[in-house]
Amino acid sequence: MSVSVVIPAYNEAGLIFDQVRRCLELRPRPEVIVVDGSSADDTLALARRAGAVTLAAPARGRASQMNCGAEAAGGDILVFLHADVLLSQRAYEAMREVLAGSTVIGGAFRRRFDHSSTLLRMTCRLADLRGRLFGIYLGDQTIFVRRGIFREMGGYPSMRLFEDVAFSRRLRMRGMTRLVAETVTASGRRFRAEGNLRRLAADLCLVTLYCAGFHPDALARRYYPGYFDEELRRSPTR
Repeated sequence: MSVSVVIPAYNEAGLIFDQVRRCLELRPRPEVIVVDGSSADDTLALARRAGAVTLAAPARGRASQMNCGAEAAGGDILVFLHADVLLSQRAYEAMREVLAGSTVIGGAFRRRFDHSSTLLRMTCRLADLRGRLFGIYLGDQTIFVRRGIFREMGGYPSMRLFEDVAFSRRLRMRGMTRLVAETVTASGRRFRAEGNLRRLAADLCLVTLYCAGFHPDALARRYYPGYFDEELRRSPTR
């Protein structure tokens, strides 16, 4: 069972080299693919220097980047890993064990932050519950899926935000998914920069608007200020 790790990245020159090297140290060694989303720094060059296959996405946004990487991947299993999320050997092995049979088609990991906040720990526990009960996973939980299933599903939907939620919902309807008991460690850098309550309130607002039917491309303007402006001007949304 071969594995391809797909890392969507944007302006991650400070993290990407070490992230690629850590992934290449996993055993059995996976293929590592970094897909750049129009970075203005040396993300792509550093990823290539670290030993990754490097690609430039045809359009901005994680969905486009991850689909681009998946198309080039040769592994039986696709793992979608953020540049600032750490996947340990123990978690990697646990995923492989979950997928050793033919029943489980994909899933994600329990997530913990590299941050001491009690509030963030609570959100992680709620994410665990959501994953176990409903099979809904976020991107920083490191979603994984069998490559054949991913391609049958047509990959991630063409959305600029909440593509992870939409994909995991569809994946759960397609077959059995699993929340791996081992954890991945996500960066709390956005919370440290903006404040825990402010960042959580902003995220909750976006989730509420998405559930209320607002177009995810419009919500992407709030989550990624300025990143999609030029594309969205050519493609107006609600």
